[in-house]
Amino acid sequence: MLSRPLAFCVAVVLSTAPLLAWAQALPAEVEAALVRAKLPRDAVTFLVTEVDPRAPPRLAHRISSPVNPASVAKLATTYAALELLGPAYTWSTPVYVDGTVRDGTLQGNLYIKGTGDPKLVAERIWLMLRRVQGLGIRAISGDIVLDQSAFSLLEHNPTAFDGEPLRAHNVGPGALLLNYRAMTITFTPRDGNAMVHVEPPLAGVQAPASVPLTRVECGDWRGGLQADFNDPSRLRFAGGFPASCGERTWPLAYADPRSYSARTLAGIWQQTGGTLSGQVRDGKVPAGLAPAFEVQSPPLAEVIRDINKFSNNVMAQQVFLTLSLQRRGLGTMSGSRDVMRQWWIERFGAEPPVFDNGSGLSRDDRITAQQLAQLLQAAWASPLMPDLMSSLPLSGIDGTMRRVRGRALGLAHLKTGSLRDVTGVAGYVHAANGKRYVLVAIANHANAAAVRPAIEALIEWTAAGQ
Repeated sequence: MLSRPLAFCVAVVLSTAPLLAWAQALPAEVEAALVRAKLPRDAVTFLVTEVDPRAPPRLAHRISSPVNPASVAKLATTYAALELLGPAYTWSTPVYVDGTVRDGTLQGNLYIKGTGDPKLVAERIWLMLRRVQGLGIRAISGDIVLDQSAFSLLEHNPTAFDGEPLRAHNVGPGALLLNYRAMTITFTPRDGNAMVHVEPPLAGVQAPASVPLTRVECGDWRGGLQADFNDPSRLRFAGGFPASCGERTWPLAYADPRSYSARTLAGIWQQTGGTLSGQVRDGKVPAGLAPAFEVQSPPLAEVIRDINKFSNNVMAQQVFLTLSLQRRGLGTMSGSRDVMRQWWIERFGAEPPVFDNGSGLSRDDRITAQQLAQLLQAAWASPLMPDLMSSLPLSGIDGTMRRVRGRALGLAHLKTGSLRDVTGVAGYVHAANGKRYVLVAIANHANAAAVRPAIEALIEWTAAGQ
């Protein structure tokens, strides 16, 4: 009789035998694209195989080599969440009134407790505060208190990953994540100037009403504005905005993330006509206090569409942290890594990939093409397949795949991923022969971005189904 460790290894080898036993030369068009990009073959991993795991792959190249997947890692996060939380799962944000209401004034504090809602955006915050006013509260004599205790997180440094703290993808997660901790500046040409509008309204933050229009090509319109965000309380623009651009929006992470939630709550409360005598601060809901009402998020199946189609990093991290919050009562990165590892072992019976924060915005994530194929094949056979597949960008149509052109237009649902030295895709391709294929293509190299033509050639080759 085989020992348990040996039997486990044999089982893993047998379960992956079709993938390990078959390989072939790269398609000529893919090989040519790699040559033009000056990318070595050992910098890429390619796998094309049917959704039926019993079928041999059409193409297998370095499929057992662990690679950094960048945002392709969101496939694992979102599928695990669908299985562990369910597609109808929603986040509830309870609101508490601590004190009596007299003549429209709350004599006490208003508490808002976060539970990880990834999509508590400006319009939903506005509606939440309008519900507060529906309780007869127009003024608050105390404070608005934000309870962030559902997650336990290390201090987030937005400059740590790539040194660009104002890029929205570097925003950190939080139990009460308001509007992704981001702002959007809109520039609208009108009457010789570009009108400047900032959303959401941030209390205490000043911005010019307009900037001059310039008669230059649109090009680098952001650079032409000569923006200065060094003072978080005052947005400055020393340049102008090209009239040829039409209306443009500029999403940004706020320069002072610690004050963002307080500024947002105070700004929107003031916008709704409310007044606040105290301050917006962090704290905990008093024990025994019952919520006045609760705000429900969209269901998980809808949330993961935003995550995968637009590769939203902070939303993915919110979902990742929710896994340990639901399983262990507290959302932590280490706890969610353990939940993901255990889920993978129970689901696939093999050593799991390396998961860091659930978003792929990491230098530490590692997964093989073979493991990604296992996940996608399992998802295809699952009743959750429509939820996962519909969340993936459709080639040439929407999301991060909308600009892809070629003969595979509308034939591939693929999650994209890119970092400074990583470019890749993984998902499903519908072929002309009527079959559905799993496709994985990832490059790890200093010149990884140059692999895109090779990936597009591989998608078209797969869709041709010859």
